[in-house]
Amino acid sequence: MRTAFWLAGAAALVLAGPASAGDTIKIGFVSTFSGPTAVIGNDMRNSFELALDHIGRKMDGKPVEVIYEDDGQKPDVGKQKTEKLVQSDKVDFIVGYIWSNVLLASLKTAVDSQTFLISANAGPSQLAGELCSPYVFSTSWQNDQTPAAMGLYMNQKGVKSVFLIGPNYAAGKDMLAGVKSTFKGEVKGEEYTVWPSQLDFSAELSKARASGAESIFVFYPGAAGVQFLNQYAQAGLKSTMPLYTAFTVDELSLPLQKENALGVPGAQEWVNDLPNEQNKRFVADYRKKYPGLRPTYYGAQAYDAAQLINSAVVAVKGDTSKKDAMKAEMEKANFKSLRGPFKYGKNHIPVQNFYLQDVVKDGEGQLSLKTVATIVENDQDRFHDKCAMK
Repeated sequence: MRTAFWLAGAAALVLAGPASAGDTIKIGFVSTFSGPTAVIGNDMRNSFELALDHIGRKMDGKPVEVIYEDDGQKPDVGKQKTEKLVQSDKVDFIVGYIWSNVLLASLKTAVDSQTFLISANAGPSQLAGELCSPYVFSTSWQNDQTPAAMGLYMNQKGVKSVFLIGPNYAAGKDMLAGVKSTFKGEVKGEEYTVWPSQLDFSAELSKARASGAESIFVFYPGAAGVQFLNQYAQAGLKSTMPLYTAFTVDELSLPLQKENALGVPGAQEWVNDLPNEQNKRFVADYRKKYPGLRPTYYGAQAYDAAQLINSAVVAVKGDTSKKDAMKAEMEKANFKSLRGPFKYGKNHIPVQNFYLQDVVKDGEGQLSLKTVATIVENDQDRFHDKCAMK
């Protein structure tokens, strides 16, 4: 079934007849704009809008129309919104997707309709492997990569054992698998919690303490990450069981986690202080456009998605019916990424660096994230060999 899914998409790319190129570039943006995780979707939208500002809100001279749709963090709703964008709005591109289960539910609609989809966050392993598609690109990562980088860092620190905790959905499973793929010590236990409703982690923290593990690794984005870190500190574990994380401490959660986040390392492919000129401009202009807010990796990936689309549109002089040419241009990653230069694997997942990030107090006395070291360079996901594309 999965092979057939890809082959159908590949055939469509080759056999599709020319589509009419409109007077505008229409982009659908699916993310979460309601509920406790809306702060993530809003950051992605903010950064996408800033990217459009930076390119003059036109692509090859054509105005850009963006249609934002709220998936409510629900796979069935995300699928419905994707279908609307494709069938009713007839968009040229679809961008966004925070959650792996939402993306997986929406994927076939985009591929079958020959609509390019750019994931600006979600990176399920299937997308990198058997469900890779000529129509699907990522401006983030495959889910395993970030925790795998953290596993490498834990090895460097000489960590001998760990207890793993994460949410019971596609990304949670990928994240814990990513740690296990590189960590050389002993995994003393592994707990999956109800997602996204469970915000009480006392039972899991008690199991971690009882396991005898030297450390804990956790993946909880958004509000769950705030709750977990606060409960971890309240349980008195910070001084006895060091915490290693992926996607748990970011610029959105940090103002709520406060001092509890100090000394809790994370891994990421983008941190706000990366020293390239495009990134410096992005961070400065984001803070100017949205006073009181700081950009996150979610937003950086959405910004890059807009730039990737723009590179494709410019390459075909605005004629979005030229799908083969747009695909070929996007595969070059020929734009100024906020993370610096990267390249695409054959599965359209970035091959890129991953950095160690830490929480520090900046010159204004505010907590912020800082790049401490490069954990791994030019990292390629471990599922690319399962992708049937050449």
